[in-house]
Amino acid sequence: MYHVILWLDEVGCGLDIVMTTDAPTHQTTLLSEADAVRLADVMRALASPVRLRILGLLRTRPTTVTEVSELLGTGQTTISNHLRLLRHLSLVTANRDGRHMYYTLFDQHVVELLDEAIGHLDHVPRVVVRDDPADDS
Repeated sequence: MYHVILWLDEVGCGLDIVMTTDAPTHQTTLLSEADAVRLADVMRALASPVRLRILGLLRTRPTTVTEVSELLGTGQTTISNHLRLLRHLSLVTANRDGRHMYYTLFDQHVVELLDEAIGHLDHVPRVVVRDDPADDS
């Protein structure tokens, strides 16, 4: 987490950006069964590489299904289905502009969730995936 500190004194002013390791504590009791089910639904949605790429793209700008499809090289029907699920889970939202629907991340919480997940990659070892198991011989 980063904190921005603006300061002003008799010598001048400045801006400091400080990284802290203190994570906010939101959970102080056991996660309820209902909340665990809801969270598992969100985590399953995030377990799809295509959906993660969609979220990453929407992190940069509002985008239409056509643009997402072209940029990811995936069919529009597939993208629409993924976006429908992401909307259902309140991870993305859509706004109509004439004939086009523009998709964006739902709110700042989704931005932070995505940023934290991407930042966590620095702590996960890279795994080499082989296409052909016969290469082991």
